[in-house]
Amino acid sequence: MLYLLLNTLENWLLEHQLYRYFSVLAQIQFRALAAASISFLIVLLMGRRVIAWLVKLKIGDSGLSDAEVLRLHTQSKANTPTMGGVLIAGAILAGVLLLGDLTNFYVQIGMIVLVWLAAVGAADDWLKLTAKKRGSGSRQGLYSWEKLVFQLGLGVLVGYFVYSHGARPDGPSLAHVLTLPFQKTYATPAITPAKGLLYLGPLAFIGISTMVVAGMSNAVNITDGMDGLAAGISTVVAFGACVLALIAGTQSWAQYLLVPYVPGSEELAVFMGATAGACLGFLWWNCSPARVFMGDTGALCLGGLMGYTAVVVRQEIVILVMSGVFLAEIASVAMQVSYYKATKGKRIFRVAPFHHHLHLGGWTEQQIVTRLWIVSVLLVVLALASIKVR
Repeated sequence: MLYLLLNTLENWLLEHQLYRYFSVLAQIQFRALAAASISFLIVLLMGRRVIAWLVKLKIGDSGLSDAEVLRLHTQSKANTPTMGGVLIAGAILAGVLLLGDLTNFYVQIGMIVLVWLAAVGAADDWLKLTAKKRGSGSRQGLYSWEKLVFQLGLGVLVGYFVYSHGARPDGPSLAHVLTLPFQKTYATPAITPAKGLLYLGPLAFIGISTMVVAGMSNAVNITDGMDGLAAGISTVVAFGACVLALIAGTQSWAQYLLVPYVPGSEELAVFMGATAGACLGFLWWNCSPARVFMGDTGALCLGGLMGYTAVVVRQEIVILVMSGVFLAEIASVAMQVSYYKATKGKRIFRVAPFHHHLHLGGWTEQQIVTRLWIVSVLLVVLALASIKVR
């Protein structure tokens, strides 16, 4: 809104020699940082009230687990309210509405991703956590296939519209390139597409988009199992994604670093800035001992937004490297379930997801969370460094 207001009043401000006082709002870097600051403050200032409201509604975490020792451990968290993701989603939306370019196509689709997945997560949280009030036999949340249908459906829509928006009538578009590690995207200073690039057709593009958006959404959700774990890692990865959006949407930067230039994608830096700020603010309330959990409401939309950004800026592999902890968590669950079924009861890990395996191995919850934060920081640094290696 502030950015649109600046554009609307630009001529009047110039005429009255006032534009220089507000011109900072035209700078995408400033708006990304400002969105991070605003979303952080919203979560920080509204956290106490929202937590009190959730406690009043008795929306607490059931603390269920597939291992008895973990079930006993999580009993102490049974009364901690969940569904705190409404804080995260609301703060992100507020930051983008204030400082994003609301006429930008990628911002509009991003808001749909945010609201869609937050609504699915909220429905799941609400059904699970009010089941006792509704009596025995009530549904314990959405079925897994129901959530997956919504996630896959969103992924298909995102892939279709992003592909259509990036299409060019005069030839292949860099917005459709499959960016491989250490690949040079440009051949000349005139930004002519290099030979040998793999341009994705609509079906392949939609398929990859669907897997990335749905997969990241589920990966963050599975990781959300310890105080501060998912929120801290999301803060770091969102910051890295913010940098990638700035690079992809700035022609000179994209040309210098030999990556795809996607016009308009720089506005996703505002989105990722707001995401990083909201997650950092949530850590204030979610650090050990947590006063609130994000639940599916926050986890689903955070993962979906990061996956969506990866698709738009054509850096799926780089953002997946940044999200290495998230991927390890969801992979551990897939491996455990598959091996358990194939061997009729044997396990690879003590328990899945992987952070609980570490817990049963003797690490404290604080050690696990802090060390996985450190790993995520190193992965983001490695991923960003790989952009320069061509």
